[in-house]
Amino acid sequence: MPPQALPVWLLAALVAGAAAALAWRARSLTPPGAVAAWLVGTTLVGALGPAGLALLAAFFIPSNLLSRLLPPPGPPDAKGDRRDAAQVLANGGPAAAAALLELRTPGLGLWAAAAALAAASADTWATTVGVRSGRRPRHILDGTPVQPGTSGGVTWVGSAGGLLGALAVGATAAAVGAGWRAGLAATILGTAWMFGDSVLGAALQARFRCPACAEDTERPVHRCGTPAAHLGGWRWLTNDGVNLLATLGAAADGALAWWLCS
Repeated sequence: MPPQALPVWLLAALVAGAAAALAWRARSLTPPGAVAAWLVGTTLVGALGPAGLALLAAFFIPSNLLSRLLPPPGPPDAKGDRRDAAQVLANGGPAAAAALLELRTPGLGLWAAAAALAAASADTWATTVGVRSGRRPRHILDGTPVQPGTSGGVTWVGSAGGLLGALAVGATAAAVGAGWRAGLAATILGTAWMFGDSVLGAALQARFRCPACAEDTERPVHRCGTPAAHLGGWRWLTNDGVNLLATLGAAADGALAWWLCS
């Protein structure tokens, strides 16, 4: 790192640390989640400057507000409503890594990071809005009705919410100087990888069933504490893993879009 860049990264660390601390105090993040958010935020802001801060805010603030204003119906999730380190890194890690490309090739990191955060935003909005749909979701691969919250289940309402989530990040990218092409690419790729996330979840994510409660779950131990039986999918692939694959794919496609448009 050149000496002249050190103050920028120190300022980025301070800004990201303050934001992570506020999110922790607001009970939006667990303590490990706050540390992970600090690392992600420092990298994004250090590599992209104010644009990175704007993109991070466009993802985190609306997504968090939606989660608070529209809590999912039914029993709470076993992990709670606070994002842990795995969730933060799955949603923001690829964007932070992609942002580092900006240090070598101006424009490339911004496009890739915007696409990754648009995908994370789209998935979060789709999940939060979709569970409140008046219609049962349908399996994205075979179209059969599934229970709300099932991996691979989609609704029109949730899909529309996901599009808005991707647009929030895409419009921000365009507004902070990336240009309308970058904003459009982030919106399209974020929406596409929202559906890609659903396909990966439906086809590959581990599925379990609690023998005590007779409920399907995504975790090997149900929220009641009973070990769940493995029904299908890759036992090791969790929802966080699926989210990570989707945001990685969006970042790679964002880099490709920059190359095609440059």
